Amino acid sequence: MAEGSSGEPVRDLQRRLAGLGFDSGSDEHGRYGSGTESAIRSFEQQHSLRIDGCCGPQTWASLVEAGYRLGDRLLYHRSPMLRGDDVATLQRRLSALGFDTGRVDGIFGPQTARAVGEFQRNAGLTVDATCGRDTVAALHRLGDRGDAASVVADVREREALRSAPRTLVGQRIVVGQSGGLDATVHAVAKVLTKAGAVVIALNDPDESSQAQQANEVGATAYLGLAVAATGLCCTSAYYAHSVTGTESAAGRRLAQHVQRTVPAALGLPDGGVRGMRVPALRETRMPAVLCDLAPLSVVIEHSVALADALLDATAAWIADPLGD
Repeated sequence: MAEGSSGEPVRDLQRRLAGLGFDSGSDEHGRYGSGTESAIRSFEQQHSLRIDGCCGPQTWASLVEAGYRLGDRLLYHRSPMLRGDDVATLQRRLSALGFDTGRVDGIFGPQTARAVGEFQRNAGLTVDATCGRDTVAALHRLGDRGDAASVVADVREREALRSAPRTLVGQRIVVGQSGGLDATVHAVAKVLTKAGAVVIALNDPDESSQAQQANEVGATAYLGLAVAATGLCCTSAYYAHSVTGTESAAGRRLAQHVQRTVPAALGLPDGGVRGMRVPALRETRMPAVLCDLAPLSVVIEHSVALADALLDATAAWIADPLGD
């Protein structure tokens, strides 16, 4: 849905936005006008999404997820996995108490189920790995230790990176793109392979599929390349969940290295580094960066320079992945 759309889907969209505190302004109910577009942009900004003012699949999914609060529904491991801000709140609270849910990503996977079971065992509750009324009540009694959020996942990631080799040799690097950049990905893979890395190139329009493949090969890092819709730009994004205040510190540092090298190599304006929770970043289990580039013609023309810049950034990050 975008400006100019109308009907019941738009009314549903406006109701959801209003319920989350985003006013559609003077737009007629059921008409996607400038007020609704502005509300969508505000929602996308606040929820770490691509900001375009259009309610596409990712924005709609995030709107649905944002409508859940912890205690609204039973949370348990199933297929497809439950997603929502209630899951993220549960993960943040459990992790702050020392129960390892993995990344605070709002996805109720097997690691979150194990953490729920461990919490229930320690709290003297029935152990069924399902977060229902009694589990929520026990969490509320312990209070919200938000300042310690995701400490378990952070410590585990930091320790793994501190003990990892400091050169590219033998490192599994996934380079992915969702369309239009096959030759560019080939160029990046070539220079990384020459430097000794084991490179897995992914050409898949589905970011979730790319994330799953990167997880399956146990990648050290994920480098995603995407063509921005319009303009002249080069921005780098890493995983961050603004609602819970959690992020991948190693991903942020990798994004900073990419942004240090790539804009100059392409002669594009530096669009900066931003935390996001799009699927390519949210669903990967390793430090990941998504680089949005435009226009396509410039990217293709300077593919070799881009490849060298990404090699430089990745090597610098491998040498000091945490900056400490």
